[in-house]
Amino acid sequence: MARGGYTYIMTNKARGVLDIGVSANRAARVLEHRNGAGSTFCKKYGLTCLVLVEPHDDMTLAITREKALKAWKRE
Repeated sequence: MARGGYTYIMTNKARGVLDIGVSANRAARVLEHRNGAGSTFCKKYGLTCLVLVEPHDDMTLAITREKALKAWKRE
């Protein structure tokens, strides 16, 4: 049975550093980032503001979407 997931984007400020990721539990993942227990990248740049969440029925769809978002140009 496939489990759903979420694609998310975190930032530190408007027009600041972005982090794109996936998680099965979005609330827990955001809390980790805000408490400094998320990724080293997020801790280094203080990425605590959630700007986008997309729910997906299947984790493979979430991962595919993450890769597509990471391929975007910042402009």
